[in-house]
Amino acid sequence: MISVSNLSKHFRVPERESGMKAALRSLVNRKYRIVKAVEEVSFEIEPGEIVGFLGPNGAGKTTTLKMLSGLLYPTSGKLGVLGFEPSRRSPAFLSQVTLVMGNRNQLNWDLPAADSFELQRAIYSIPEADFKKTRDEYVELLEVRDLLRKPVRNLSLGERMKMEIIAALLHRPKVLFLDEPTIGLDVTMQRRIRAFIADYNRSSQATVLLTSHYMADVEALCPRVIVIHQGEILYDGALSGLVDRFSAYKTVGLTLKNGDADLARYGEVMSTQGSRVTLRIPKAETSAATARMLSELQVDDLTVEDPPIEDVIDHVFTNSNHV
Repeated sequence: MISVSNLSKHFRVPERESGMKAALRSLVNRKYRIVKAVEEVSFEIEPGEIVGFLGPNGAGKTTTLKMLSGLLYPTSGKLGVLGFEPSRRSPAFLSQVTLVMGNRNQLNWDLPAADSFELQRAIYSIPEADFKKTRDEYVELLEVRDLLRKPVRNLSLGERMKMEIIAALLHRPKVLFLDEPTIGLDVTMQRRIRAFIADYNRSSQATVLLTSHYMADVEALCPRVIVIHQGEILYDGALSGLVDRFSAYKTVGLTLKNGDADLARYGEVMSTQGSRVTLRIPKAETSAATARMLSELQVDDLTVEDPPIEDVIDHVFTNSNHV
């Protein structure tokens, strides 16, 4: 469904020092530097997959999505989506993909969302009956019927994002590029958007490439993740494999009959709540440490867990030079 081979995107960016003299010099002798936003990236995504595309700000995620959707022309490499070359922007390609950017508005700001939906129907030549059926289905799922005639500028952020997603899916695309679709939303709204995306994937077998800084989005939707940093791929595989490969420690929860024991010798004490203590122990030492605790302490309960996915991702980024 999506094939990317040695994909690179470089930008030629002007730069100069501050001050009037530097500004005048740049008029006749402008200096540039090359920014490698994406460098030799390769991956493939099968039909029906939901893949998380992770990385810090400036890693190259949005640039990659823009190349895949045809908004940017790559500097080098090959890419194909649905058998098309995205940069050619053929109507047959554009009618089967969509790009949703959480920090960009595609709806007309001064008109009700219903009018923008009609515009989408005209752009994609959607038959009237199919349009109404799809629109009404999505409106009911996202519970926005009372908002259809309200100008977009008067909608809350969460309400607007619901409308943005409906507009993006009216033509029932086979490939979804979602760039921070839940940015700025409250927890309840994030859950509704995630449930809607999962339902669309199940019902249409659409392929989804999702970027998000909310790890709850990734854990709920993406069995597979691709991690990109400084324009290069650091990891491509199962989300569970990311934790196994890059987590440097385990989290051990311990409930003691005698709550005043000194536990610092077993690992780093993270928190203490009554008789419940949470330790962080290097992964290689976890088995030996838990065996010692069970034999040396009066233990009521002991749990061993992987660290939060946010901590694992942070470890990947901060130690990327050693990956």
